Amino acid sequence: MIKGEQTIQELGSRYSVHPNQITNWKRQAIDNMAETFASKAERTRSNDDPQIKELHAKIGQLTVERDFLVNAFGRIR
Repeated sequence: MIKGEQTIQELGSRYSVHPNQITNWKRQAIDNMAETFASKAERTRSNDDPQIKELHAKIGQLTVERDFLVNAFGRIR
């Protein structure tokens, strides 16, 4: 189907599959093709992006808390 060697109808009748299913498979294949051929490092990096953002938020929160405590204890002395 991707190569265009056969029509959707021909493939559907050849494999006893509804033409809409073949169209869905083609769309999924094309959408995921870049990921299929991506290197392991690229796949890992894209999977880790949400975790990295969460960790940066936690680091920022801890920095604010630390600065508050430093100022609070500095006033006590």
